[in-house]
Amino acid sequence: MAFYGRHEVAILIVILGLVTLATRAGGYLVLARFKHIPAPVQAGLEAVPAAVITTLVLPPALTAGPAEMIAMVVAGFACLRLPPIAVIVLGIGLLVVLRQLGL
Repeated sequence: MAFYGRHEVAILIVILGLVTLATRAGGYLVLARFKHIPAPVQAGLEAVPAAVITTLVLPPALTAGPAEMIAMVVAGFACLRLPPIAVIVLGIGLLVVLRQLGL
């Protein structure tokens, strides 16, 4: 495993910040050229948050124990009716309770 000093970490943070800024500015500049965003593009952009959450949540939930799987399924059904913050609170709260029960 490689260990990095303060300077390397600071440089890496600055570079990653600039890359993030460039991708955000680039996306804005590309979309600013359109007066009307086509429906397929709009649908794709609206699907991005769900895709990001899925890539972050699904692998740990599937490789962990039954408590994580139960909390994920309940949160999945809850997101059909509840606002996102309520789903997050429900999912985390249920996971804490299930872990305390020994699942």
